[in-house]
Amino acid sequence: MFKYILFDLDGTLTDPKLGITSCVQYALRALGIEEPDLDKLEPFIGPPLKDSFMEFYGFSEEQTKKAIDKYHERFDEKGIYENEIYPGIAAMLGALKNNGSKLSIASSKPTPLVERVLEHFDIKQYFDYIVGSNLDGTRSRKEEVVEEALRQMIPSGLTQAERKAAVAMVGDRRFDVEGAKAHGLTSIGVSFGYAPEGELEQAGADYIVGTVEELYHVLNGGFDEQ
Repeated sequence: MFKYILFDLDGTLTDPKLGITSCVQYALRALGIEEPDLDKLEPFIGPPLKDSFMEFYGFSEEQTKKAIDKYHERFDEKGIYENEIYPGIAAMLGALKNNGSKLSIASSKPTPLVERVLEHFDIKQYFDYIVGSNLDGTRSRKEEVVEEALRQMIPSGLTQAERKAAVAMVGDRRFDVEGAKAHGLTSIGVSFGYAPEGELEQAGADYIVGTVEELYHVLNGGFDEQ
């Protein structure tokens, strides 16, 4: 059993595809780029927006800032709710809490937006800590988010071996695995999220699971959705 568990949000607890890709589409249109196929925008799910706009479209700092502003123009009011919680997630979180685990969100999404999503799906009460990025765009890299979550939830003085045994990071992209590895945590990849084929394996995830039930077995050794 893992005593401390960090969860990514997008693609791990919820399926945010429609909201995120529609808002990226909206932002690109504002910069003169038409992308009618939302499937092509799936790589935006997971990493910081700034990195994605720069990597996938070669935007300058100025263009990226405009794109992010336009993204949030739509996302903060509409896109945030174009989202679905994966079946079984609420039951799993409740079971983990009942069994004594401490739970934290570790997301690259701004913390206030994370809180709104958790409240919308009525799962905020399961989390002892909620850590996202800052509204000014800082602390957006997963390693930084994980570091802050650990600072809040983990007692100092754990050896590296104790930390590996006690703390797990759950996510659907290589960024989550890399964030876990940077801090000596056990990394658990969920293949029902948005990682391209082979990404989690290549990143070196300690475990890869295909269902919420399998995830619970890894985290705590049993799952009963009832």
